[in-house]
Amino acid sequence: MSASRAALVPDTPAHTVDAFHRGRFWLVQPKHGGHRAGMDAMMLAASVPSSFAGRLADFGAGAGAAGLAVLSRCPGARAMLVERSPEMAGFAATTLAHPGNAHLSDRASVLTADVTLSGRARTAAGLGDNEFDFVIMNPPFNAAEDRATPDPLRKEAHVMEDGLFESWIRSAAAVVKPRGRLAVIARPEQLGALLEAMAGRFGDAEMLAVHPRPEAAAIRIVVRATLGARGKLSIRPPLMLHAASGDGPAERTEMINNGLASLFGD
Repeated sequence: MSASRAALVPDTPAHTVDAFHRGRFWLVQPKHGGHRAGMDAMMLAASVPSSFAGRLADFGAGAGAAGLAVLSRCPGARAMLVERSPEMAGFAATTLAHPGNAHLSDRASVLTADVTLSGRARTAAGLGDNEFDFVIMNPPFNAAEDRATPDPLRKEAHVMEDGLFESWIRSAAAVVKPRGRLAVIARPEQLGALLEAMAGRFGDAEMLAVHPRPEAAAIRIVVRATLGARGKLSIRPPLMLHAASGDGPAERTEMINNGLASLFGD
């Protein structure tokens, strides 16, 4: 990633402008507070098949990294960047206005909405039933007592609320079309809660673990599933971020990080 000066939406707070996918799209994101996108967003985006050509919702989109990474790799896709924080939604809007994203911005939109809403409240917020073919989500990872931060914008992006998986996945099941798909990135210890929230909604799940290197324990899991499917969970070959201790990124990791390969090989 690299930084560049560019025309921005007026009154954008302190920020950086960072290149992703080797400059094929740019992200305007907060310089200090809030969530800064990186490898997690690229892995989540890579869970979408390269042939995907439908409508996608990026829940908890932040400045829009994962959703734009899907558009960068999938020329037939369209994306709605859904973000609860008005400030982060403002960064997403500024990202779409960046001239380096002109080739993508007509296929993307930003919605400021809380994905934990249900029923009529969710629909009134702009997330109607059966509107999307795919939902991707990068929920807050940290328990309230785990690495809590005094910065309110960063805390909103990083600290998990009770029942978060249940409410986010309930909404995903409502807004995707029949046989629509879901992909979630989370920590390994959250797999039980994640599968429990999916039960009775999404099936035929595939899980892929992400390891820093072959000898290290997994630090992330990516789970992908289909609405209404009944197939059992399958565990796919893991992704190693580094081939061995001290080495640079593994070749497959580099391909995924730069939008040149999908995570599940499709």
